[in-house]
Amino acid sequence: MTDTASQLAEFARNSNAWPFEEAKKLVARVERSGQKQVLFETGYGPSGLPHIGTFGEVARTTMVRHAFETLTEGRIATRLLAFSDDLDGLRKVPDNIPNRELVAAHLGKPLTQVPDPFGEYPSFGEHNNARLRSFLDAFGFTYEFASSTQYYQSGRFDATLLKMLARYDAIQAIMLPSLRAERAASYSPFLPIHPRTGIVMQVALEEIDVARGLIAWRDPDRGERFETPVTGGYCKLQWKPDWAMRWCALGVDYEMAGKDLIDSVKLSGEIARALDCAPPEGFNYELFLDEQGQKISKSKGNGLTIDEWLRYATPESLAFFMYWKPREAKRLYFDVIPKAVDEYLAFLDAYPRQDWKLRLGNPAWHIHAGEPPAPEFIAHGGEAKGTAISFAMLLNLAAVANSEDPEVLWGFLRRYAPEARPEKYPRLDRMIRYAVVYFRDFVRPKKTYRAADEIERAALEKLAQELSGLPAGASAEEVQTLLYDVARPIPRYQNFSAKGATPEKPGVSNDWFSMLYQVLLGEERGPRFGSFVALYGVDNTRALIADALAGKFLAPAMA
Repeated sequence: MTDTASQLAEFARNSNAWPFEEAKKLVARVERSGQKQVLFETGYGPSGLPHIGTFGEVARTTMVRHAFETLTEGRIATRLLAFSDDLDGLRKVPDNIPNRELVAAHLGKPLTQVPDPFGEYPSFGEHNNARLRSFLDAFGFTYEFASSTQYYQSGRFDATLLKMLARYDAIQAIMLPSLRAERAASYSPFLPIHPRTGIVMQVALEEIDVARGLIAWRDPDRGERFETPVTGGYCKLQWKPDWAMRWCALGVDYEMAGKDLIDSVKLSGEIARALDCAPPEGFNYELFLDEQGQKISKSKGNGLTIDEWLRYATPESLAFFMYWKPREAKRLYFDVIPKAVDEYLAFLDAYPRQDWKLRLGNPAWHIHAGEPPAPEFIAHGGEAKGTAISFAMLLNLAAVANSEDPEVLWGFLRRYAPEARPEKYPRLDRMIRYAVVYFRDFVRPKKTYRAADEIERAALEKLAQELSGLPAGASAEEVQTLLYDVARPIPRYQNFSAKGATPEKPGVSNDWFSMLYQVLLGEERGPRFGSFVALYGVDNTRALIADALAGKFLAPAMA
Protein backbone atom coordinates (compact mmCIF):
# COMPACT_ATOMS: atom_id res chain seq x y z
CA MET A 1 0.00 0.00 0.00
CA THR A 2 1.16 3.55 -0.70
CA ASP A 3 2.04 6.07 1.95
CA THR A 4 -0.93 8.12 0.72
CA ALA A 5 -3.32 5.23 1.44
CA SER A 6 -1.83 4.82 4.91
CA GLN A 7 -2.15 8.53 5.64
CA LEU A 8 -5.74 8.54 4.40
CA ALA A 9 -6.54 5.53 6.60
CA GLU A 10 -5.13 7.37 9.61
CA PHE A 11 -7.35 10.39 8.90
CA ALA A 12 -10.29 8.03 8.42
CA ARG A 13 -9.72 6.38 11.80
CA ASN A 14 -10.19 9.79 13.43
CA SER A 15 -13.24 10.78 11.39
CA ASN A 16 -16.68 10.72 12.97
CA ALA A 17 -18.55 10.77 9.64
CA TRP A 18 -21.24 8.10 9.93
CA PRO A 19 -19.89 5.83 7.12
CA PHE A 20 -16.56 5.62 8.94
CA GLU A 21 -18.30 4.95 12.26
CA GLU A 22 -20.10 2.04 10.61
CA ALA A 23 -16.96 0.80 8.88
CA LYS A 24 -15.06 0.76 12.17
CA LYS A 25 -17.50 -1.88 13.45
CA LEU A 26 -16.59 -4.03 10.47
CA VAL A 27 -12.88 -3.53 11.05
CA ALA A 28 -13.34 -4.85 14.60
CA ARG A 29 -15.31 -7.83 13.23
CA VAL A 30 -12.52 -8.68 10.79
CA GLU A 31 -9.90 -8.40 13.51
CA ARG A 32 -11.87 -10.89 15.63
CA SER A 33 -12.48 -13.39 12.85
CA GLY A 34 -9.34 -13.06 10.76
CA GLN A 35 -11.46 -13.22 7.57
CA LYS A 36 -10.05 -11.99 4.28
CA GLN A 37 -13.31 -10.91 2.65
CA VAL A 38 -16.34 -8.90 3.75
CA LEU A 39 -19.82 -9.31 2.26
CA PHE A 40 -22.24 -6.38 2.27
CA GLU A 41 -25.89 -7.07 1.51
CA THR A 42 -28.94 -5.00 0.66
CA GLY A 43 -32.44 -6.41 0.42
CA TYR A 44 -35.26 -5.58 -1.96
CA GLY A 45 -38.86 -6.80 -1.88
CA PRO A 46 -40.02 -6.61 -5.51
CA SER A 47 -43.74 -6.58 -4.69
CA GLY A 48 -43.90 -3.09 -6.14
CA LEU A 49 -41.84 -0.78 -8.30
CA PRO A 50 -38.51 0.25 -6.72
CA HIS A 51 -38.69 3.48 -4.75
CA ILE A 52 -36.02 5.85 -3.56
CA GLY A 53 -35.74 4.09 -0.21
CA THR A 54 -34.47 1.02 -2.07
CA PHE A 55 -31.84 3.09 -3.85
CA GLY A 56 -30.95 4.78 -0.58
CA GLU A 57 -30.08 1.49 1.07
CA VAL A 58 -27.70 0.58 -1.77
CA ALA A 59 -26.17 4.07 -1.84
CA ARG A 60 -25.60 4.19 1.92
CA THR A 61 -24.20 0.67 2.02
CA THR A 62 -21.83 1.57 -0.81
CA MET A 63 -20.62 4.55 1.23
CA VAL A 64 -19.89 2.27 4.20
CA ARG A 65 -18.15 -0.17 1.88
CA HIS A 66 -15.83 2.51 0.54
CA ALA A 67 -15.17 3.81 4.06
CA PHE A 68 -14.18 0.27 5.10
CA GLU A 69 -11.86 -0.10 2.10
CA THR A 70 -10.24 3.21 3.06
CA LEU A 71 -9.75 2.16 6.68
CA THR A 72 -8.25 -1.21 5.66
CA GLU A 73 -6.22 0.30 2.78
CA GLY A 74 -7.81 -2.20 0.39
CA ARG A 75 -6.28 -5.23 2.10
CA ILE A 76 -9.66 -6.90 2.71
CA ALA A 77 -11.70 -7.84 -0.37
CA THR A 78 -15.30 -6.64 -0.38
CA ARG A 79 -18.47 -7.61 -2.23
CA LEU A 80 -21.93 -6.03 -2.32
CA LEU A 81 -24.90 -8.33 -2.92
CA ALA A 82 -28.20 -6.72 -3.92
CA PHE A 83 -30.64 -9.46 -2.93
CA SER A 84 -34.21 -9.61 -4.23
CA ASP A 85 -36.83 -11.52 -2.20
CA ASP A 86 -38.63 -12.48 -5.41
CA LEU A 87 -39.77 -15.91 -4.18
CA ASP A 88 -42.16 -14.18 -1.75
CA GLY A 89 -45.85 -14.65 -2.39
CA LEU A 90 -47.69 -11.59 -3.72
CA ARG A 91 -49.99 -10.53 -0.88
CA LYS A 92 -51.84 -7.65 -2.56
CA VAL A 93 -52.03 -5.93 -5.92
CA PRO A 94 -50.04 -2.67 -6.02
CA ASP A 95 -52.07 0.48 -6.69
CA ASN A 96 -49.65 1.93 -9.23
CA ILE A 97 -49.52 -0.72 -11.98
CA PRO A 98 -51.56 -1.38 -15.15
CA ASN A 99 -53.54 -4.60 -15.76
CA ARG A 100 -54.34 -5.04 -12.08
CA GLU A 101 -56.89 -7.75 -12.85
CA LEU A 102 -54.19 -9.87 -14.49
CA VAL A 103 -52.05 -9.68 -11.37
CA ALA A 104 -55.00 -10.20 -9.01
CA ALA A 105 -55.60 -13.64 -10.53
CA HIS A 106 -52.19 -14.75 -9.22
CA LEU A 107 -52.28 -13.53 -5.62
CA GLY A 108 -50.31 -15.74 -3.27
CA LYS A 109 -47.90 -17.02 -5.91
CA PRO A 110 -44.16 -16.23 -5.87
CA LEU A 111 -43.44 -12.92 -7.57
CA THR A 112 -41.45 -14.73 -10.23
CA GLN A 113 -44.62 -16.69 -11.09
CA VAL A 114 -46.89 -13.63 -11.35
CA PRO A 115 -47.32 -12.31 -14.94
CA ASP A 116 -45.72 -8.95 -15.68
CA PRO A 117 -48.56 -6.38 -15.91
CA PHE A 118 -46.30 -4.24 -18.12
CA GLY A 119 -45.83 -7.10 -20.60
CA GLU A 120 -42.07 -6.65 -20.76
CA TYR A 121 -40.63 -9.57 -18.73
CA PRO A 122 -41.55 -13.19 -17.96
CA SER A 123 -42.81 -12.19 -14.50
CA PHE A 124 -43.67 -9.24 -12.29
CA GLY A 125 -40.71 -10.05 -10.04
CA GLU A 126 -38.30 -10.03 -12.96
CA HIS A 127 -39.75 -6.73 -14.20
CA ASN A 128 -39.18 -5.04 -10.86
CA ASN A 129 -35.73 -6.60 -10.53
CA ALA A 130 -34.82 -5.17 -13.93
CA ARG A 131 -36.07 -1.72 -12.95
CA LEU A 132 -33.86 -1.78 -9.87
CA ARG A 133 -30.81 -3.06 -11.71
CA SER A 134 -31.10 -0.56 -14.55
CA PHE A 135 -30.92 2.33 -12.12
CA LEU A 136 -28.12 0.85 -10.03
CA ASP A 137 -26.17 0.27 -13.24
CA ALA A 138 -26.83 3.80 -14.50
CA PHE A 139 -25.56 5.25 -11.24
CA GLY A 140 -22.39 3.16 -11.44
CA PHE A 141 -22.75 1.01 -8.33
CA THR A 142 -20.46 -1.99 -8.11
CA TYR A 143 -22.65 -4.87 -6.95
CA GLU A 144 -23.78 -8.42 -7.65
CA PHE A 145 -27.47 -9.07 -8.12
CA ALA A 146 -29.04 -12.11 -6.44
CA SER A 147 -32.50 -13.59 -6.94
CA SER A 148 -34.11 -15.50 -4.08
CA THR A 149 -35.86 -17.74 -6.61
CA GLN A 150 -32.60 -18.68 -8.28
CA TYR A 151 -30.76 -19.21 -5.01
CA TYR A 152 -33.48 -21.45 -3.57
CA GLN A 153 -33.96 -23.44 -6.76
CA SER A 154 -30.23 -23.90 -7.43
CA GLY A 155 -29.65 -25.50 -4.02
CA ARG A 156 -27.54 -22.61 -2.80
CA PHE A 157 -29.47 -22.56 0.47
CA ASP A 158 -30.05 -26.30 0.87
CA ALA A 159 -27.46 -27.01 3.56
CA THR A 160 -28.66 -24.14 5.74
CA LEU A 161 -32.31 -25.04 5.17
CA LEU A 162 -31.66 -28.60 6.38
CA LYS A 163 -29.88 -27.19 9.43
CA MET A 164 -32.90 -25.00 10.15
CA LEU A 165 -35.16 -28.03 9.87
CA ALA A 166 -32.98 -29.87 12.37
CA ARG A 167 -33.25 -26.88 14.74
CA TYR A 168 -36.91 -26.28 14.14
CA ASP A 169 -37.82 -26.24 17.83
CA ALA A 170 -35.13 -23.68 18.65
CA ILE A 171 -36.37 -21.38 15.88
CA GLN A 172 -39.96 -21.75 17.03
CA ALA A 173 -38.91 -20.89 20.58
CA ILE A 174 -37.53 -17.60 19.23
CA MET A 175 -40.43 -16.74 16.92
CA LEU A 176 -43.57 -17.81 18.77
CA PRO A 177 -43.33 -15.33 21.68
CA SER A 178 -43.30 -12.48 19.13
CA LEU A 179 -46.61 -13.55 17.57
CA ARG A 180 -50.25 -13.13 18.49
CA ALA A 181 -51.80 -16.28 19.94
CA GLU A 182 -53.92 -16.93 16.84
CA ARG A 183 -50.93 -16.67 14.51
CA ALA A 184 -48.65 -18.65 16.81
CA ALA A 185 -51.08 -21.59 16.80
CA SER A 186 -50.40 -22.34 13.12
CA TYR A 187 -47.03 -20.65 12.59
CA SER A 188 -44.18 -22.45 10.89
CA PRO A 189 -40.96 -20.90 9.58
CA PHE A 190 -41.32 -23.13 6.48
CA LEU A 191 -43.80 -22.17 3.76
CA PRO A 192 -44.40 -24.96 1.24
CA ILE A 193 -45.24 -23.98 -2.33
CA HIS A 194 -48.43 -25.78 -3.35
CA PRO A 195 -47.56 -28.35 -6.04
CA ARG A 196 -50.86 -27.76 -7.87
CA THR A 197 -51.77 -24.08 -7.40
CA GLY A 198 -48.26 -22.66 -7.07
CA ILE A 199 -49.34 -20.59 -4.06
CA VAL A 200 -46.95 -20.01 -1.15
CA MET A 201 -48.89 -21.68 1.68
CA GLN A 202 -49.23 -20.33 5.22
CA VAL A 203 -50.16 -23.60 6.93
CA ALA A 204 -49.41 -25.49 10.12
CA LEU A 205 -47.09 -28.50 9.73
CA GLU A 206 -48.28 -31.99 10.57
CA GLU A 207 -44.87 -33.62 10.50
CA ILE A 208 -41.17 -32.75 10.30
CA ASP A 209 -38.90 -35.43 8.85
CA VAL A 210 -35.33 -34.26 9.47
CA ALA A 211 -33.80 -37.45 8.07
CA ARG A 212 -35.51 -37.04 4.68
CA GLY A 213 -35.54 -33.21 4.74
CA LEU A 214 -39.33 -33.08 4.37
CA ILE A 215 -42.29 -31.32 5.93
CA ALA A 216 -45.87 -32.64 5.81
CA TRP A 217 -48.89 -30.37 5.65
CA ARG A 218 -52.52 -30.40 4.62
CA ASP A 219 -54.37 -28.28 2.06
CA PRO A 220 -56.88 -26.30 4.21
CA ASP A 221 -59.48 -26.23 1.40
CA ARG A 222 -59.35 -29.82 0.13
CA GLY A 223 -57.90 -31.62 3.13
CA GLU A 224 -55.29 -33.32 0.93
CA ARG A 225 -51.97 -34.14 2.62
CA PHE A 226 -48.65 -33.29 0.97
CA GLU A 227 -44.99 -33.93 1.72
CA THR A 228 -42.66 -31.17 0.53
CA PRO A 229 -38.84 -31.05 0.51
CA VAL A 230 -37.49 -27.98 2.29
CA THR A 231 -34.73 -27.86 -0.34
CA GLY A 232 -34.61 -27.17 -4.07
CA GLY A 233 -37.07 -24.27 -4.11
CA TYR A 234 -40.15 -26.36 -3.23
CA CYS A 235 -40.44 -24.47 0.02
CA LYS A 236 -39.41 -21.04 1.24
CA LEU A 237 -39.06 -19.45 4.65
CA GLN A 238 -41.06 -16.84 6.49
CA TRP A 239 -39.19 -13.60 6.04
CA LYS A 240 -37.52 -13.22 9.45
CA PRO A 241 -36.17 -16.80 9.45
CA ASP A 242 -35.36 -16.29 5.76
CA TRP A 243 -33.28 -13.21 6.60
CA ALA A 244 -31.31 -15.15 9.22
CA MET A 245 -30.88 -18.14 6.91
CA ARG A 246 -29.49 -15.90 4.19
CA TRP A 247 -27.03 -14.25 6.56
CA CYS A 248 -25.72 -17.66 7.57
CA ALA A 249 -25.76 -19.35 4.15
CA LEU A 250 -23.97 -16.48 2.42
CA GLY A 251 -21.81 -15.21 5.27
CA VAL A 252 -23.22 -11.67 5.29
CA ASP A 253 -21.12 -9.24 7.34
CA TYR A 254 -23.07 -6.01 6.99
CA GLU A 255 -26.69 -5.08 6.28
CA MET A 256 -28.61 -1.99 7.31
CA ALA A 257 -32.37 -1.70 7.70
CA GLY A 258 -35.08 0.83 8.38
CA LYS A 259 -36.03 1.85 11.89
CA ASP A 260 -39.33 0.00 11.55
CA LEU A 261 -37.40 -3.29 11.35
CA ILE A 262 -35.47 -3.00 14.63
CA ASP A 263 -37.42 -5.83 16.27
CA SER A 264 -37.13 -7.96 13.14
CA VAL A 265 -33.36 -7.48 13.07
CA LYS A 266 -33.17 -8.65 16.68
CA LEU A 267 -35.27 -11.76 16.03
CA SER A 268 -33.34 -12.66 12.89
CA GLY A 269 -30.11 -12.17 14.82
CA GLU A 270 -31.28 -14.62 17.49
CA ILE A 271 -32.14 -17.17 14.80
CA ALA A 272 -28.72 -16.71 13.21
CA ARG A 273 -27.06 -17.40 16.54
CA ALA A 274 -29.23 -20.52 16.92
CA LEU A 275 -27.67 -21.64 13.63
CA ASP A 276 -24.17 -21.04 15.04
CA CYS A 277 -23.37 -17.95 12.98
CA ALA A 278 -22.83 -14.31 13.93
CA PRO A 279 -25.46 -11.87 12.60
CA PRO A 280 -24.08 -9.05 10.47
CA GLU A 281 -23.15 -5.57 11.60
CA GLY A 282 -25.44 -2.75 10.58
CA PHE A 283 -27.50 0.20 11.71
CA ASN A 284 -31.13 1.27 11.52
CA TYR A 285 -31.87 4.34 9.44
CA GLU A 286 -34.95 6.50 9.79
CA LEU A 287 -37.85 6.19 7.37
CA PHE A 288 -38.76 8.29 4.38
CA LEU A 289 -42.11 10.07 4.58
CA ASP A 290 -44.33 11.57 1.93
CA GLU A 291 -45.63 15.14 1.95
CA GLN A 292 -48.35 14.18 4.45
CA GLY A 293 -45.84 12.54 6.80
CA GLN A 294 -46.84 8.98 5.87
CA LYS A 295 -44.25 6.24 5.32
CA ILE A 296 -43.53 5.80 1.61
CA SER A 297 -44.59 2.47 0.15
CA LYS A 298 -43.81 0.60 -3.06
CA SER A 299 -47.37 -0.68 -3.33
CA LYS A 300 -49.01 2.71 -2.63
CA GLY A 301 -46.61 4.56 -4.88
CA ASN A 302 -46.57 7.60 -2.57
CA GLY A 303 -43.46 9.69 -2.16
CA LEU A 304 -41.05 9.98 -5.05
CA THR A 305 -39.87 7.32 -7.46
CA ILE A 306 -36.28 7.11 -8.62
CA ASP A 307 -37.32 8.18 -12.14
CA GLU A 308 -39.21 11.19 -10.81
CA TRP A 309 -36.22 12.52 -8.89
CA LEU A 310 -33.97 12.05 -11.92
CA ARG A 311 -36.42 13.94 -14.11
CA TYR A 312 -35.64 17.06 -12.09
CA ALA A 313 -32.14 16.67 -10.66
CA THR A 314 -28.87 14.78 -10.79
CA PRO A 315 -28.11 11.39 -9.25
CA GLU A 316 -25.49 13.13 -7.11
CA SER A 317 -28.18 15.27 -5.46
CA LEU A 318 -30.16 12.12 -4.70
CA ALA A 319 -27.05 10.50 -3.20
CA PHE A 320 -26.57 13.60 -1.05
CA PHE A 321 -30.15 13.32 0.20
CA MET A 322 -29.36 9.74 1.25
CA TYR A 323 -26.07 10.63 2.91
CA TRP A 324 -27.33 13.55 4.97
CA LYS A 325 -28.49 12.70 8.51
CA PRO A 326 -29.62 9.10 7.86
CA ARG A 327 -30.91 8.71 11.42
CA GLU A 328 -33.44 11.51 10.98
CA ALA A 329 -36.85 10.96 9.34
CA LYS A 330 -37.09 12.86 6.04
CA ARG A 331 -40.01 14.00 3.99
CA LEU A 332 -39.47 12.85 0.44
CA TYR A 333 -41.47 14.87 -2.06
CA PHE A 334 -40.77 17.25 -4.92
CA ASP A 335 -40.14 20.37 -2.83
CA VAL A 336 -36.98 18.86 -1.28
CA ILE A 337 -35.18 18.56 -4.63
CA PRO A 338 -33.87 22.15 -5.10
CA LYS A 339 -32.54 22.24 -1.52
CA ALA A 340 -30.77 18.90 -1.96
CA VAL A 341 -29.17 20.06 -5.22
CA ASP A 342 -27.88 23.30 -3.74
CA GLU A 343 -26.61 21.77 -0.50
CA TYR A 344 -24.70 19.17 -2.52
CA LEU A 345 -23.19 21.95 -4.67
CA ALA A 346 -22.20 23.89 -1.55
CA PHE A 347 -20.27 20.90 -0.18
CA LEU A 348 -18.66 20.31 -3.59
CA ASP A 349 -17.62 23.97 -3.68
CA ALA A 350 -16.09 23.74 -0.17
CA TYR A 351 -14.16 20.50 -0.76
CA PRO A 352 -11.01 21.89 -2.51
CA ARG A 353 -10.48 24.41 0.31
CA GLN A 354 -10.72 21.85 3.14
CA ASP A 355 -8.02 19.88 4.93
CA TRP A 356 -8.28 16.09 4.98
CA LYS A 357 -10.09 15.97 8.30
CA LEU A 358 -12.90 18.09 6.90
CA ARG A 359 -12.81 16.40 3.51
CA LEU A 360 -13.51 12.99 5.01
CA GLY A 361 -16.58 14.45 6.69
CA ASN A 362 -17.74 16.16 3.50
CA PRO A 363 -20.66 14.33 1.82
CA ALA A 364 -19.03 14.92 -1.58
CA TRP A 365 -16.13 12.62 -0.60
CA HIS A 366 -18.53 9.78 0.23
CA ILE A 367 -20.87 10.38 -2.71
CA HIS A 368 -17.97 10.23 -5.20
CA ALA A 369 -15.98 7.43 -3.51
CA GLY A 370 -13.17 9.78 -2.52
CA GLU A 371 -12.85 11.56 -5.89
CA PRO A 372 -15.26 14.51 -6.06
CA PRO A 373 -15.17 16.44 -9.35
CA ALA A 374 -13.99 20.02 -9.36
CA PRO A 375 -16.84 22.52 -8.93
CA GLU A 376 -17.80 24.63 -11.93
CA PHE A 377 -17.60 28.43 -11.69
CA ILE A 378 -18.42 31.07 -14.27
CA ALA A 379 -16.18 34.11 -14.05
CA HIS A 380 -17.44 37.69 -14.24
CA GLY A 381 -15.06 40.36 -15.45
CA GLY A 382 -11.71 39.99 -13.73
CA GLU A 383 -12.91 37.65 -10.97
CA ALA A 384 -10.28 35.07 -10.06
CA LYS A 385 -12.61 32.36 -8.77
CA GLY A 386 -15.95 33.08 -10.40
CA THR A 387 -19.44 32.20 -9.22
CA ALA A 388 -21.05 28.83 -8.62
CA ILE A 389 -24.58 28.90 -10.03
CA SER A 390 -27.22 27.43 -7.73
CA PHE A 391 -30.33 25.52 -8.73
CA ALA A 392 -32.45 28.11 -6.91
CA MET A 393 -30.82 30.85 -8.98
CA LEU A 394 -31.64 29.03 -12.21
CA LEU A 395 -35.24 28.60 -11.11
CA ASN A 396 -35.48 32.34 -10.46
CA LEU A 397 -34.00 33.15 -13.86
CA ALA A 398 -36.49 30.80 -15.50
CA ALA A 399 -39.26 32.47 -13.51
CA VAL A 400 -38.48 36.05 -14.54
CA ALA A 401 -37.93 34.95 -18.13
CA ASN A 402 -41.05 32.73 -17.92
CA SER A 403 -39.21 30.35 -20.19
CA GLU A 404 -38.61 26.60 -20.47
CA ASP A 405 -35.85 27.10 -23.03
CA PRO A 406 -32.36 26.30 -21.67
CA GLU A 407 -30.82 28.70 -24.19
CA VAL A 408 -32.68 31.62 -22.59
CA LEU A 409 -30.94 30.87 -19.28
CA TRP A 410 -27.61 30.48 -21.04
CA GLY A 411 -28.22 33.94 -22.50
CA PHE A 412 -28.38 35.45 -19.01
CA LEU A 413 -25.22 33.59 -17.98
CA ARG A 414 -23.31 34.74 -21.08
CA ARG A 415 -24.26 38.34 -20.37
CA TYR A 416 -22.67 37.87 -16.94
CA ALA A 417 -19.73 35.76 -18.17
CA PRO A 418 -19.23 35.94 -21.96
CA GLU A 419 -17.25 32.67 -22.11
CA ALA A 420 -20.12 30.65 -20.58
CA ARG A 421 -21.08 27.85 -23.00
CA PRO A 422 -22.72 24.43 -22.50
CA GLU A 423 -19.69 22.62 -23.90
CA LYS A 424 -17.39 24.35 -21.40
CA TYR A 425 -19.69 23.77 -18.42
CA PRO A 426 -21.40 20.40 -19.05
CA ARG A 427 -22.59 19.88 -15.46
CA LEU A 428 -24.10 23.37 -15.38
CA ASP A 429 -25.80 22.61 -18.69
CA ARG A 430 -27.36 19.47 -17.20
CA MET A 431 -28.54 21.48 -14.19
CA ILE A 432 -30.09 24.13 -16.44
CA ARG A 433 -32.02 21.43 -18.29
CA TYR A 434 -33.26 20.01 -15.00
CA ALA A 435 -34.17 23.49 -13.75
CA VAL A 436 -36.39 24.43 -16.68
CA VAL A 437 -38.35 21.17 -16.30
CA TYR A 438 -38.73 21.72 -12.55
CA PHE A 439 -39.81 25.32 -13.20
CA ARG A 440 -42.45 24.16 -15.69
CA ASP A 441 -43.92 21.51 -13.39
CA PHE A 442 -43.64 23.07 -9.93
CA VAL A 443 -42.58 26.72 -9.85
CA ARG A 444 -44.77 28.28 -12.51
CA PRO A 445 -48.05 26.74 -11.23
CA LYS A 446 -47.35 27.89 -7.64
CA LYS A 447 -46.08 31.42 -8.24
CA THR A 448 -48.06 33.90 -6.11
CA TYR A 449 -47.26 37.57 -6.33
CA ARG A 450 -48.47 40.16 -3.86
CA ALA A 451 -48.84 43.91 -4.09
CA ALA A 452 -46.38 46.20 -2.33
CA ASP A 453 -47.68 48.36 0.49
CA GLU A 454 -46.77 52.06 0.70
CA ILE A 455 -43.50 51.50 2.58
CA GLU A 456 -42.46 48.68 0.23
CA ARG A 457 -43.38 50.69 -2.84
CA ALA A 458 -41.21 53.59 -1.69
CA ALA A 459 -38.35 51.19 -0.93
CA LEU A 460 -38.60 49.55 -4.37
CA GLU A 461 -38.68 52.93 -6.12
CA LYS A 462 -35.56 53.91 -4.16
CA LEU A 463 -33.90 50.62 -5.12
CA ALA A 464 -34.67 51.14 -8.82
CA GLN A 465 -33.23 54.64 -8.62
CA GLU A 466 -30.04 53.49 -6.90
CA LEU A 467 -29.60 50.60 -9.34
CA SER A 468 -29.56 53.11 -12.20
CA GLY A 469 -26.29 54.41 -10.79
CA LEU A 470 -24.56 51.04 -11.12
CA PRO A 471 -22.74 50.01 -14.27
CA ALA A 472 -24.47 47.38 -16.44
CA GLY A 473 -21.83 44.81 -15.50
CA ALA A 474 -21.94 45.40 -11.75
CA SER A 475 -20.72 42.49 -9.65
CA ALA A 476 -22.89 40.52 -7.25
CA GLU A 477 -21.05 42.05 -4.29
CA GLU A 478 -21.63 45.60 -5.54
CA VAL A 479 -25.35 44.90 -5.92
CA GLN A 480 -25.59 43.20 -2.53
CA THR A 481 -23.95 46.18 -0.84
CA LEU A 482 -26.40 48.53 -2.55
CA LEU A 483 -29.33 46.36 -1.39
CA TYR A 484 -28.21 46.70 2.22
CA ASP A 485 -27.65 50.44 1.86
CA VAL A 486 -31.17 50.98 0.48
CA ALA A 487 -32.84 48.98 3.26
CA ARG A 488 -30.75 50.17 6.20
CA PRO A 489 -32.45 53.56 6.77
CA ILE A 490 -35.96 52.04 6.65
CA PRO A 491 -37.16 51.27 10.22
CA ARG A 492 -39.16 48.22 9.11
CA TYR A 493 -36.03 46.46 7.88
CA GLN A 494 -33.57 47.49 10.59
CA ASN A 495 -32.05 44.73 12.69
CA PHE A 496 -30.10 45.99 15.69
CA SER A 497 -29.32 42.48 16.95
CA ALA A 498 -27.37 41.57 13.81
CA LYS A 499 -23.65 40.94 14.22
CA GLY A 500 -21.74 44.23 14.09
CA ALA A 501 -24.90 46.35 14.11
CA THR A 502 -24.73 49.80 15.71
CA PRO A 503 -27.34 52.55 16.21
CA GLU A 504 -25.64 54.48 13.42
CA LYS A 505 -25.39 51.45 11.11
CA PRO A 506 -28.09 48.86 11.88
CA GLY A 507 -28.18 45.46 10.27
CA VAL A 508 -30.80 44.52 7.67
CA SER A 509 -33.46 41.93 8.47
CA ASN A 510 -34.45 39.04 6.22
CA ASP A 511 -37.87 40.69 5.85
CA TRP A 512 -36.32 43.00 3.24
CA PHE A 513 -35.17 40.13 1.03
CA SER A 514 -38.41 38.19 1.58
CA MET A 515 -40.33 41.21 0.34
CA LEU A 516 -38.18 41.42 -2.80
CA TYR A 517 -38.91 37.79 -3.66
CA GLN A 518 -42.62 37.97 -2.85
CA VAL A 519 -43.31 41.16 -4.80
CA LEU A 520 -40.87 40.76 -7.71
CA LEU A 521 -40.74 36.99 -8.23
CA GLY A 522 -43.82 35.54 -6.59
CA GLU A 523 -41.65 33.37 -4.32
CA GLU A 524 -41.28 33.18 -0.54
CA ARG A 525 -37.50 33.03 -0.66
CA GLY A 526 -34.59 32.55 -3.01
CA PRO A 527 -30.81 32.72 -3.44
CA ARG A 528 -28.70 35.76 -2.67
CA PHE A 529 -30.53 38.63 -4.34
CA GLY A 530 -27.36 40.47 -5.30
CA SER A 531 -26.24 37.44 -7.30
CA PHE A 532 -29.63 37.23 -8.98
CA VAL A 533 -29.45 40.90 -10.08
CA ALA A 534 -25.91 40.44 -11.36
CA LEU A 535 -26.98 37.53 -13.54
CA TYR A 536 -30.34 38.92 -14.62
CA GLY A 537 -28.91 42.37 -15.33
CA VAL A 538 -29.33 45.74 -13.66
CA ASP A 539 -31.54 47.16 -16.42
CA ASN A 540 -33.69 44.03 -16.47
CA THR A 541 -34.11 44.24 -12.70
CA ARG A 542 -35.20 47.88 -12.88
CA ALA A 543 -37.77 46.90 -15.52
CA LEU A 544 -38.90 44.04 -13.27
CA ILE A 545 -39.45 46.49 -10.40
CA ALA A 546 -41.44 48.81 -12.67
CA ASP A 547 -43.67 45.97 -13.86
CA ALA A 548 -44.28 44.76 -10.30
CA LEU A 549 -45.22 48.27 -9.11
CA ALA A 550 -47.54 48.64 -12.11
CA GLY A 551 -49.36 45.46 -10.99
CA LYS A 552 -48.53 43.46 -14.12
CA PHE A 553 -47.88 40.26 -12.14
CA LEU A 554 -51.01 40.36 -10.01
CA ALA A 555 -54.18 38.38 -10.62
CA PRO A 556 -56.79 40.47 -12.51
CA ALA A 557 -58.93 40.88 -9.38
CA MET A 558 -56.01 42.43 -7.50
CA ALA A 559 -54.48 44.53 -10.24
